[in-house]
Amino acid sequence: MSPADFNRAGSLYGAVDLGARKQALEAQARREATAQETGGTPVPVIDVDDANFATEVVERSMNSLVLLELTVTRAEQAREYSLLLEKLAAENAGRWLLARVDVEVSQQIAQALRVQNVPALYAIFQGQPVAVVPGIATEAQLRDWLSQLMEALAQYLPPVPEAAEAESQPEEPPTDPDVLAAEQAVDAGDLDGAVAAYERLLARSPNNEDAKVGLAGLGLIRRTQDVDPADVQGRLSDPADIGAQLLAADFEMLSGDVDTAFDRLIGVVRRTSGEERDRARLHLLSLFETLPADDPSVVKARRNLAGALF
Repeated sequence: MSPADFNRAGSLYGAVDLGARKQALEAQARREATAQETGGTPVPVIDVDDANFATEVVERSMNSLVLLELTVTRAEQAREYSLLLEKLAAENAGRWLLARVDVEVSQQIAQALRVQNVPALYAIFQGQPVAVVPGIATEAQLRDWLSQLMEALAQYLPPVPEAAEAESQPEEPPTDPDVLAAEQAVDAGDLDGAVAAYERLLARSPNNEDAKVGLAGLGLIRRTQDVDPADVQGRLSDPADIGAQLLAADFEMLSGDVDTAFDRLIGVVRRTSGEERDRARLHLLSLFETLPADDPSVVKARRNLAGALF
Protein backbone atom coordinates (compact mmCIF):
# COMPACT_ATOMS: atom_id res chain seq x y z
CA MET A 1 0.00 0.00 0.00
CA SER A 2 1.33 3.46 -0.82
CA PRO A 3 0.47 6.83 0.74
CA ALA A 4 -1.59 7.55 -2.36
CA ASP A 5 -4.01 4.82 -1.34
CA PHE A 6 -5.19 6.89 1.60
CA ASN A 7 -8.09 9.34 1.32
CA ARG A 8 -6.49 12.69 0.49
CA ALA A 9 -7.60 16.29 0.70
CA GLY A 10 -5.12 17.27 -2.01
CA SER A 11 -1.49 18.29 -2.04
CA LEU A 12 -0.46 20.88 0.52
CA TYR A 13 1.94 22.43 -1.94
CA GLY A 14 0.30 25.54 -3.27
CA ALA A 15 -2.27 25.57 -0.50
CA VAL A 16 -0.16 28.04 1.45
CA ASP A 17 2.82 30.18 0.62
CA LEU A 18 5.77 27.79 0.64
CA GLY A 19 8.27 30.64 0.89
CA ALA A 20 11.88 30.49 -0.16
CA ARG A 21 14.24 27.56 0.28
CA LYS A 22 16.10 29.76 2.74
CA GLN A 23 13.19 29.38 5.18
CA ALA A 24 13.51 25.62 5.06
CA LEU A 25 17.24 25.75 5.71
CA GLU A 26 16.78 28.15 8.61
CA ALA A 27 14.07 25.92 10.09
CA GLN A 28 16.32 22.88 9.76
CA ALA A 29 19.08 24.75 11.59
CA ARG A 30 16.69 25.66 14.39
CA ARG A 31 15.56 22.04 14.72
CA GLU A 32 19.14 20.79 14.90
CA ALA A 33 19.99 23.35 17.58
CA THR A 34 16.93 22.34 19.61
CA ALA A 35 17.80 18.66 19.27
CA GLN A 36 21.28 19.37 20.63
CA GLU A 37 19.78 21.23 23.60
CA THR A 38 17.54 18.26 24.39
CA GLY A 39 20.26 15.65 24.09
CA GLY A 40 19.49 14.77 20.49
CA THR A 41 15.80 14.07 21.06
CA PRO A 42 13.54 16.11 18.73
CA VAL A 43 10.86 18.26 20.33
CA PRO A 44 7.61 16.27 19.80
CA VAL A 45 5.24 19.29 19.65
CA ILE A 46 5.59 22.50 17.65
CA ASP A 47 3.25 25.47 17.14
CA VAL A 48 2.51 26.25 13.51
CA ASP A 49 0.97 29.25 11.75
CA ASP A 50 0.42 30.41 8.18
CA ALA A 51 3.95 31.83 8.00
CA ASN A 52 5.92 28.75 9.03
CA PHE A 53 3.56 25.99 7.84
CA ALA A 54 5.67 25.23 4.76
CA THR A 55 8.92 24.71 6.63
CA GLU A 56 7.57 23.17 9.85
CA VAL A 57 4.98 20.82 8.33
CA VAL A 58 5.39 20.34 4.58
CA GLU A 59 9.20 20.20 4.55
CA ARG A 60 9.34 17.96 7.63
CA SER A 61 6.77 15.60 6.16
CA MET A 62 9.07 14.84 3.23
CA ASN A 63 11.12 12.55 5.48
CA SER A 64 8.89 11.88 8.48
CA LEU A 65 5.29 11.67 9.60
CA VAL A 66 3.68 14.84 10.95
CA LEU A 67 0.36 14.86 12.81
CA LEU A 68 -1.31 18.20 12.29
CA GLU A 69 -3.70 19.22 15.08
CA LEU A 70 -6.19 21.93 14.13
CA THR A 71 -7.70 23.43 17.24
CA VAL A 72 -8.99 26.50 19.06
CA THR A 73 -6.59 26.93 21.96
CA ARG A 74 -8.98 29.02 24.07
CA ALA A 75 -11.61 26.24 24.15
CA GLU A 76 -11.46 24.13 27.32
CA GLN A 77 -12.46 20.84 25.69
CA ALA A 78 -9.94 21.42 22.90
CA ARG A 79 -7.19 22.07 25.47
CA GLU A 80 -7.91 18.74 27.18
CA TYR A 81 -7.67 17.01 23.79
CA SER A 82 -4.36 18.79 23.13
CA LEU A 83 -2.96 17.46 26.40
CA LEU A 84 -3.87 13.92 25.34
CA LEU A 85 -2.13 14.41 21.98
CA GLU A 86 0.95 15.80 23.73
CA LYS A 87 1.04 12.70 25.92
CA LEU A 88 0.93 10.45 22.85
CA ALA A 89 3.53 12.60 21.08
CA ALA A 90 5.92 12.27 24.02
CA GLU A 91 5.44 8.49 24.07
CA ASN A 92 6.15 8.31 20.33
CA ALA A 93 9.06 10.75 20.13
CA GLY A 94 11.14 9.79 17.12
CA ARG A 95 8.24 8.14 15.30
CA TRP A 96 6.15 11.22 14.47
CA LEU A 97 5.87 14.90 15.30
CA LEU A 98 2.81 16.82 16.51
CA ALA A 99 2.25 20.22 14.87
CA ARG A 100 -0.50 22.42 16.34
CA VAL A 101 -2.46 25.12 14.53
CA ASP A 102 -4.91 27.53 16.16
CA VAL A 103 -7.46 28.00 13.37
CA GLU A 104 -8.65 31.30 14.81
CA VAL A 105 -5.16 32.70 14.29
CA SER A 106 -4.15 30.81 11.13
CA GLN A 107 -7.30 30.59 9.04
CA GLN A 108 -5.47 30.03 5.74
CA ILE A 109 -4.37 26.52 6.76
CA ALA A 110 -7.88 25.53 7.84
CA GLN A 111 -9.31 26.86 4.59
CA ALA A 112 -6.75 24.97 2.51
CA LEU A 113 -7.66 21.71 4.22
CA ARG A 114 -11.40 22.49 4.05
CA VAL A 115 -11.73 21.93 7.78
CA GLN A 116 -15.38 21.91 8.85
CA ASN A 117 -15.04 21.30 12.59
CA VAL A 118 -12.26 21.47 15.16
CA PRO A 119 -10.47 19.92 16.81
CA ALA A 120 -9.33 17.71 13.93
CA LEU A 121 -6.18 15.66 13.44
CA TYR A 122 -4.51 15.15 10.06
CA ALA A 123 -1.64 12.79 9.22
CA ILE A 124 0.74 14.53 6.81
CA PHE A 125 3.32 12.55 4.85
CA GLN A 126 5.37 13.63 1.85
CA GLY A 127 3.41 16.85 1.58
CA GLN A 128 0.05 15.10 1.54
CA PRO A 129 -2.75 14.70 4.09
CA VAL A 130 -3.02 10.90 4.12
CA ALA A 131 -5.51 10.30 6.95
CA VAL A 132 -7.74 12.31 9.27
CA VAL A 133 -9.45 12.00 12.65
CA PRO A 134 -12.36 14.46 12.65
CA GLY A 135 -13.63 15.66 16.00
CA ILE A 136 -12.54 14.43 19.40
CA ALA A 137 -11.49 10.78 19.71
CA THR A 138 -10.87 8.88 22.92
CA GLU A 139 -7.36 7.82 23.91
CA ALA A 140 -8.15 4.22 22.95
CA GLN A 141 -9.47 5.31 19.54
CA LEU A 142 -6.41 7.46 18.91
CA ARG A 143 -4.03 4.67 19.85
CA ASP A 144 -5.83 2.28 17.51
CA TRP A 145 -5.80 4.86 14.70
CA LEU A 146 -2.10 5.53 15.20
CA SER A 147 -1.29 1.83 15.23
CA GLN A 148 -3.05 1.30 11.90
CA LEU A 149 -1.47 4.42 10.42
CA MET A 150 2.06 3.46 11.44
CA GLU A 151 1.56 -0.06 10.12
CA ALA A 152 0.34 1.21 6.76
CA LEU A 153 3.26 3.66 6.41
CA ALA A 154 5.93 1.43 7.95
CA GLN A 155 7.73 0.68 4.66
CA TYR A 156 7.94 4.39 3.77
CA LEU A 157 9.07 5.82 7.11
CA PRO A 158 12.73 5.90 8.18
CA PRO A 159 13.66 3.46 10.96
CA VAL A 160 13.35 4.77 14.50
CA PRO A 161 16.75 5.41 16.10
CA GLU A 162 17.53 2.81 18.75
CA ALA A 163 18.02 5.47 21.39
CA ALA A 164 14.62 7.00 20.67
CA GLU A 165 12.97 3.60 20.73
CA ALA A 166 14.56 2.81 24.07
CA GLU A 167 13.45 6.15 25.50
CA SER A 168 9.88 5.61 24.29
CA GLN A 169 9.70 2.39 26.29
CA PRO A 170 11.19 3.23 29.70
CA GLU A 171 11.63 0.45 32.19
CA GLU A 172 8.92 0.29 34.81
CA PRO A 173 10.20 0.91 38.36
CA PRO A 174 9.86 -2.07 40.69
CA THR A 175 6.54 -2.30 42.54
CA ASP A 176 6.71 -1.21 46.17
CA PRO A 177 6.34 -4.29 48.43
CA ASP A 178 3.48 -2.69 50.37
CA VAL A 179 1.62 -1.88 47.16
CA LEU A 180 2.09 -5.48 46.11
CA ALA A 181 0.90 -6.68 49.54
CA ALA A 182 -2.19 -4.45 49.29
CA GLU A 183 -3.06 -5.76 45.84
CA GLN A 184 -2.67 -9.34 47.01
CA ALA A 185 -4.87 -8.64 50.03
CA VAL A 186 -7.59 -7.15 47.83
CA ASP A 187 -7.46 -10.21 45.56
CA ALA A 188 -7.91 -12.39 48.65
CA GLY A 189 -10.85 -10.31 49.88
CA ASP A 190 -8.85 -9.05 52.88
CA LEU A 191 -9.74 -5.36 52.87
CA ASP A 192 -8.30 -4.78 56.35
CA GLY A 193 -5.00 -6.25 55.23
CA ALA A 194 -4.97 -4.00 52.17
CA VAL A 195 -5.66 -0.93 54.31
CA ALA A 196 -2.84 -1.87 56.66
CA ALA A 197 -0.40 -2.25 53.75
CA TYR A 198 -1.28 1.15 52.29
CA GLU A 199 -1.03 2.77 55.73
CA ARG A 200 2.46 1.31 56.16
CA LEU A 201 3.43 2.81 52.83
CA LEU A 202 2.04 6.23 53.82
CA ALA A 203 3.97 6.07 57.07
CA ARG A 204 7.17 5.68 55.05
CA SER A 205 6.14 8.02 52.24
CA PRO A 206 3.37 10.48 53.27
CA ASN A 207 2.88 11.81 49.73
CA ASN A 208 2.77 8.46 47.94
CA GLU A 209 -0.07 8.71 45.43
CA ASP A 210 -0.48 4.94 45.06
CA ALA A 211 -1.24 4.64 48.75
CA LYS A 212 -3.63 7.61 48.80
CA VAL A 213 -5.54 6.38 45.75
CA GLY A 214 -5.57 2.84 47.10
CA LEU A 215 -6.98 3.84 50.49
CA ALA A 216 -9.63 6.04 48.88
CA GLY A 217 -10.65 3.17 46.61
CA LEU A 218 -10.91 0.79 49.56
CA GLY A 219 -13.11 3.29 51.35
CA LEU A 220 -15.38 3.35 48.31
CA ILE A 221 -15.61 -0.45 48.30
CA ARG A 222 -16.37 -0.60 52.02
CA ARG A 223 -19.16 1.97 51.78
CA THR A 224 -20.95 -0.02 49.09
CA GLN A 225 -20.19 -3.68 49.80
CA ASP A 226 -23.33 -4.25 51.94
CA VAL A 227 -25.63 -1.87 50.04
CA ASP A 228 -28.30 -3.03 47.58
CA PRO A 229 -28.06 -0.91 44.38
CA ALA A 230 -31.78 -1.47 43.73
CA ASP A 231 -32.60 0.05 47.13
CA VAL A 232 -30.48 3.09 46.32
CA GLN A 233 -32.21 3.46 42.96
CA GLY A 234 -35.60 3.45 44.65
CA ARG A 235 -34.54 6.11 47.12
CA LEU A 236 -33.41 8.52 44.41
CA SER A 237 -37.03 9.58 43.81
CA ASP A 238 -36.82 11.51 47.09
CA PRO A 239 -34.78 14.69 46.39
CA ALA A 240 -34.25 15.18 50.13
CA ASP A 241 -32.45 11.83 50.48
CA ILE A 242 -28.87 13.07 50.23
CA GLY A 243 -27.51 9.72 51.37
CA ALA A 244 -29.02 8.05 48.32
CA GLN A 245 -27.31 10.57 46.05
CA LEU A 246 -23.95 9.90 47.69
CA LEU A 247 -24.33 6.13 47.36
CA ALA A 248 -25.51 6.44 43.77
CA ALA A 249 -22.32 8.39 42.99
CA ASP A 250 -20.29 5.65 44.69
CA PHE A 251 -21.86 2.96 42.50
CA GLU A 252 -21.29 5.09 39.40
CA MET A 253 -17.61 5.40 40.32
CA LEU A 254 -17.34 1.64 40.75
CA SER A 255 -18.90 1.10 37.33
CA GLY A 256 -16.41 3.50 35.73
CA ASP A 257 -18.95 6.24 35.06
CA VAL A 258 -16.74 8.84 36.71
CA ASP A 259 -18.06 12.01 35.10
CA THR A 260 -21.68 11.10 35.91
CA ALA A 261 -20.76 10.52 39.56
CA PHE A 262 -18.96 13.88 39.77
CA ASP A 263 -21.79 15.74 38.02
CA ARG A 264 -24.35 14.16 40.35
CA LEU A 265 -22.62 15.42 43.49
CA ILE A 266 -21.88 18.85 42.03
CA GLY A 267 -25.61 19.08 41.31
CA VAL A 268 -26.32 18.27 44.97
CA VAL A 269 -23.88 20.98 46.05
CA ARG A 270 -25.63 23.51 43.81
CA ARG A 271 -29.13 22.87 45.18
CA THR A 272 -28.37 22.41 48.89
CA SER A 273 -26.95 24.50 51.70
CA GLY A 274 -25.54 24.16 55.18
CA GLU A 275 -24.68 20.70 56.46
CA GLU A 276 -26.18 18.91 53.45
CA ARG A 277 -24.06 20.92 51.04
CA ASP A 278 -20.92 20.32 53.09
CA ARG A 279 -21.69 16.60 53.28
CA ALA A 280 -21.96 16.37 49.49
CA ARG A 281 -18.82 18.46 49.00
CA LEU A 282 -16.71 16.32 51.32
CA HIS A 283 -18.02 13.13 49.71
CA LEU A 284 -17.08 14.47 46.28
CA LEU A 285 -13.58 15.30 47.51
CA SER A 286 -13.24 11.72 48.77
CA LEU A 287 -14.13 10.46 45.29
CA PHE A 288 -11.50 12.74 43.76
CA GLU A 289 -8.93 10.91 45.89
CA THR A 290 -9.72 7.59 44.16
CA LEU A 291 -8.07 8.94 40.99
CA PRO A 292 -4.72 10.60 40.27
CA ALA A 293 -4.79 14.35 40.95
CA ASP A 294 -4.07 15.16 37.29
CA ASP A 295 -6.86 12.95 35.91
CA PRO A 296 -8.79 15.09 33.36
CA SER A 297 -12.14 14.23 34.95
CA VAL A 298 -10.90 15.31 38.37
CA VAL A 299 -9.44 18.56 37.00
CA LYS A 300 -12.70 19.37 35.23
CA ALA A 301 -14.86 18.49 38.24
CA ARG A 302 -12.75 20.62 40.57
CA ARG A 303 -13.41 23.63 38.35
CA ASN A 304 -17.13 22.85 38.26
CA LEU A 305 -17.20 22.43 42.04
CA ALA A 306 -15.59 25.82 42.51
CA GLY A 307 -18.27 27.31 40.26
CA ALA A 308 -21.01 25.62 42.29
CA LEU A 309 -19.60 26.88 45.58
CA PHE A 310 -18.80 30.44 44.59
